[in-house]
Amino acid sequence: MKFETGMENNTMSPCDSAECAGCAPDPALLDGFKHAIHALGGKWKLEILLALMNGAIRFGALRRSLDGITQHMLTAQLRELERDGLVLRTVLAEKPLRVEYELTDAAYGLSPAFRELLVWSKTYGSRSYTAREATLGAELA
Repeated sequence: MKFETGMENNTMSPCDSAECAGCAPDPALLDGFKHAIHALGGKWKLEILLALMNGAIRFGALRRSLDGITQHMLTAQLRELERDGLVLRTVLAEKPLRVEYELTDAAYGLSPAFRELLVWSKTYGSRSYTAREATLGAELA
Protein backbone atom coordinates (compact mmCIF):
# COMPACT_ATOMS: atom_id res chain seq x y z
CA MET A 1 0.00 0.00 0.00
CA LYS A 2 1.41 3.39 -1.00
CA PHE A 3 0.68 6.49 1.06
CA GLU A 4 0.87 9.96 -0.40
CA THR A 5 1.91 12.84 1.82
CA GLY A 6 1.30 15.71 -0.55
CA MET A 7 5.00 16.53 -0.44
CA GLU A 8 5.95 14.40 -3.43
CA ASN A 9 6.19 17.39 -5.78
CA ASN A 10 8.36 19.33 -3.32
CA THR A 11 11.27 16.93 -3.41
CA MET A 12 14.34 17.92 -5.36
CA SER A 13 15.85 15.45 -7.71
CA PRO A 14 19.36 15.95 -9.01
CA CYS A 15 19.50 17.12 -12.57
CA ASP A 16 22.12 18.17 -15.06
CA SER A 17 20.40 21.19 -16.56
CA ALA A 18 22.01 24.63 -16.38
CA GLU A 19 19.00 26.16 -14.65
CA CYS A 20 19.53 23.85 -11.65
CA ALA A 21 23.06 25.12 -11.05
CA GLY A 22 21.78 27.44 -8.34
CA CYS A 23 19.51 24.87 -6.66
CA ALA A 24 21.96 23.64 -4.05
CA PRO A 25 23.65 26.13 -1.73
CA ASP A 26 27.38 26.56 -1.98
CA PRO A 27 28.86 24.17 0.64
CA ALA A 28 31.57 26.67 1.64
CA LEU A 29 28.96 29.39 2.15
CA LEU A 30 26.80 27.01 4.16
CA ASP A 31 29.78 26.00 6.32
CA GLY A 32 30.55 29.64 7.07
CA PHE A 33 26.95 30.31 7.99
CA LYS A 34 26.84 27.24 10.25
CA HIS A 35 30.03 28.38 11.99
CA ALA A 36 28.57 31.82 12.68
CA ILE A 37 25.30 30.42 14.00
CA HIS A 38 27.13 27.91 16.19
CA ALA A 39 29.41 30.61 17.60
CA LEU A 40 26.40 32.74 18.59
CA GLY A 41 23.98 29.95 19.39
CA GLY A 42 23.30 29.03 22.95
CA LYS A 43 20.98 30.11 25.68
CA TRP A 44 23.24 32.81 27.13
CA LYS A 45 25.77 33.77 24.48
CA LEU A 46 24.00 36.85 23.15
CA GLU A 47 23.32 38.08 26.68
CA ILE A 48 26.98 37.60 27.59
CA LEU A 49 28.16 39.45 24.50
CA LEU A 50 25.77 42.31 25.23
CA ALA A 51 26.97 42.51 28.85
CA LEU A 52 30.58 42.76 27.63
CA MET A 53 29.86 45.55 25.11
CA ASN A 54 30.81 48.23 27.67
CA GLY A 55 34.27 46.80 28.32
CA ALA A 56 36.12 44.26 30.43
CA ILE A 57 34.31 42.83 33.42
CA ARG A 58 35.20 40.37 36.16
CA PHE A 59 33.53 36.96 36.30
CA GLY A 60 31.49 37.70 39.45
CA ALA A 61 30.19 41.00 38.14
CA LEU A 62 29.31 39.37 34.82
CA ARG A 63 27.40 36.62 36.60
CA ARG A 64 25.48 39.14 38.71
CA SER A 65 24.54 41.08 35.58
CA LEU A 66 22.96 37.98 34.01
CA ASP A 67 19.94 37.15 36.14
CA GLY A 68 19.36 33.41 36.36
CA ILE A 69 22.61 32.06 34.91
CA THR A 70 24.50 29.46 36.94
CA GLN A 71 28.23 29.60 37.51
CA HIS A 72 28.68 26.37 35.58
CA MET A 73 26.67 27.64 32.58
CA LEU A 74 28.50 30.97 32.52
CA THR A 75 31.86 29.20 32.61
CA ALA A 76 30.87 26.83 29.80
CA GLN A 77 29.50 29.62 27.59
CA LEU A 78 32.54 31.84 28.18
CA ARG A 79 34.85 28.96 27.23
CA GLU A 80 32.95 28.44 23.98
CA LEU A 81 32.98 32.16 23.19
CA GLU A 82 36.72 32.25 23.92
CA ARG A 83 37.31 29.19 21.73
CA ASP A 84 35.38 30.85 18.89
CA GLY A 85 37.47 34.01 19.19
CA LEU A 86 34.72 36.30 20.48
CA VAL A 87 35.81 36.72 24.11
CA LEU A 88 39.25 37.32 25.56
CA ARG A 89 40.03 35.96 29.04
CA THR A 90 42.75 37.81 30.93
CA VAL A 91 44.19 36.51 34.20
CA LEU A 92 45.64 39.35 36.23
CA ALA A 93 48.53 38.45 38.55
CA GLU A 94 47.01 39.88 41.71
CA LYS A 95 46.18 38.50 45.12
CA PRO A 96 43.48 37.30 45.11
CA LEU A 97 43.62 36.07 41.53
CA ARG A 98 41.49 38.22 39.22
CA VAL A 99 40.05 37.17 35.86
CA GLU A 100 38.48 39.60 33.42
CA TYR A 101 36.55 38.96 30.23
CA GLU A 102 36.23 41.31 27.29
CA LEU A 103 35.13 41.24 23.69
CA THR A 104 37.63 40.69 20.91
CA ASP A 105 37.76 42.75 17.74
CA ALA A 106 35.92 39.87 16.05
CA ALA A 107 33.02 40.26 18.49
CA TYR A 108 32.91 44.03 18.00
CA GLY A 109 32.79 43.28 14.27
CA LEU A 110 29.35 41.75 14.88
CA SER A 111 27.91 45.13 15.93
CA PRO A 112 26.47 45.92 12.46
CA ALA A 113 24.82 42.48 12.36
CA PHE A 114 23.35 43.01 15.82
CA ARG A 115 22.00 46.40 14.76
CA GLU A 116 20.38 44.82 11.70
CA LEU A 117 18.84 42.10 13.87
CA LEU A 118 17.36 44.79 16.12
CA VAL A 119 15.92 46.59 13.09
CA TRP A 120 14.47 43.30 11.86
CA SER A 121 13.00 42.58 15.30
CA LYS A 122 11.41 46.01 15.51
CA THR A 123 10.01 45.66 12.01
CA TYR A 124 8.74 42.10 12.14
CA GLY A 125 8.99 40.86 15.72
CA SER A 126 6.04 42.74 17.19
CA ARG A 127 3.87 42.10 14.17
CA SER A 128 4.40 38.35 14.23
CA TYR A 129 3.94 38.26 18.00
CA THR A 130 0.68 40.19 17.68
CA ALA A 131 -0.45 37.86 14.89
CA ARG A 132 0.34 34.82 17.04
CA GLU A 133 -1.58 36.34 19.97
CA ALA A 134 -4.59 37.02 17.73
CA THR A 135 -4.50 33.48 16.34
CA LEU A 136 -4.14 31.98 19.80
CA GLY A 137 -6.91 34.21 21.16
CA ALA A 138 -9.25 33.15 18.36
CA GLU A 139 -8.49 29.49 19.02
CA LEU A 140 -9.15 29.83 22.73
CA ALA A 141 -12.42 31.73 22.27
